[in-house]
Order: sequence, then structure tokens, then C-alpha cells
Amino acid sequence: MTHPDIAVHSTPDVLAAAVAARLLTKLVDLQAAGTTPKIVLTGGGTGIAVLEGLRDSVARDAVDWGKVEFYWGDERFLPPGDPERNDTQARAALLDHVPADPAKVFPMGADTGTGPAGADAAAEEYAELLRRAARPEDHGPVPAFDVLMLGMGGEGHTASVFPDSPAVHETERTVVAVHGCPKPPPTRVSLTLPAIRRAAEVWIMTTGEAKAAAVAMALGGAGEVAIPVAGAQGRRRTRWLLDRAAAAKLPRDLVPPIG
Repeated sequence: MTHPDIAVHSTPDVLAAAVAARLLTKLVDLQAAGTTPKIVLTGGGTGIAVLEGLRDSVARDAVDWGKVEFYWGDERFLPPGDPERNDTQARAALLDHVPADPAKVFPMGADTGTGPAGADAAAEEYAELLRRAARPEDHGPVPAFDVLMLGMGGEGHTASVFPDSPAVHETERTVVAVHGCPKPPPTRVSLTLPAIRRAAEVWIMTTGEAKAAAVAMALGGAGEVAIPVAGAQGRRRTRWLLDRAAAAKLPRDLVPPIG
């Protein structure tokens, strides 16, 4: 278990800009060390704003985008190109604007006419893709992701792992289909908590007063069955990247100076 690092920013816009700067620096440092960065993307307003920040950065060309591997933590099981899919939004925000190598971009499967039943096959296919991408030194069934970014829902879900759902109880599979989600769309594909915990660093980004209670519970020792984001931890580092409103219910001794 890693002790969480907490950073609090004044507004959602400042938070997104700060995370984009952190990620840009991380990518440059990894490549300078001779590593091909393996990054797991997330959707949601903050996740996409971070990618837009990378796109618009004057320093974005310091990254060799053709030598970055992109994965996703979860996906809405919708038709290819649907505007609500995380990968569609990520392409519009960043990937269509930088020279990423299509062979190193690994979206989760889409609904090609199968309906919800196809999500189970998509989950199995993504688990197999991750297994093939893992190296012997990763010591597991998924690559040792360098940075895995996540959002968080007001009830404490992360990726598409919801409280007291089958996904949160999963201990063996790395990717699962999620049916009957309590927020639309009802069918999704998601990494599980065991897969998330294979990442070197997990960055949890969330904003807004509606998230404050779940943030406080997760950082206060709540169990992952009730608050799944509490189980999202990196092997080396777990970063909580919050705005002032999302941090409002944290004990004073946990809140660093606000940036």
C-alpha cells in the first residue's frame, strides 16, 4: 500500500492545467531514461481537459508521441466513433493532433452490433491484449503502466467499478464487462482493481463539492467494496489531484497548500 500524495488546486481549470504539466514532464523524463511510456487514459470532464492541456502546451513537441503507448482504464460500450466513447473524446482532445503511432494506441472494443452481450467478449479481448503486452519483468498479466489516470464518481466509483458491484469483488480477471451501471450508458468495459494496482503510479483526479464526501471516505480508510476508488493504488505512488471543493471535507492535516 502506498501512502497517497495529495495536491489541491484552486479551480478545475487550474487542476487540469497542472496535471497536464505533470504528465508532460513525466513523459519527457521517461523517454529521456530510454523508456517507452505506458499511459492509461481516462474520460470525464477533467480527464479530457488534461488531454486538451497537453495538446495546447507549447512544450508538447518535447515528447516523441510516436513512442508512447496509450491504453484506457474503462470504456462505454457504444458503437465505434460514438461521441460518448472515451477513446473518441481522447482522439479529438489530443491523439488526432499529435503524431501518435496507431499501432501503440489500444482502445477497448466497441459495440459493432452485438448489443450488451458483446461487452463480455470485448473485455476478454482487452485482457488478452494486455497479457500479450506484458513483459517478463512486469511479473503479471498486464503491462506495468507508468501512469494510470482515473476519475471518481460522487459515490466513490472509479473506472467503471461501482460500489458493491460484481466488478469490485473481482480478484482474478484484469478486465471485465460491466452491465447495469447505475449511470448511463449501462454497459461498459473496465479494468479491475487488481489490474489498476499493477501500475507504477495511479493519479486520481476529481473536482467539485459533490465528490468531497467520497474523497474524505477514501482517504480516511474506507473499504474498496463501499468506496471502490479507495482500492485504486499504485505500486510506487498514488496521487490524489483535487480542486478546493473536492478537498473540502478532508481533515486539515491532510490538505497541503492550495496551488
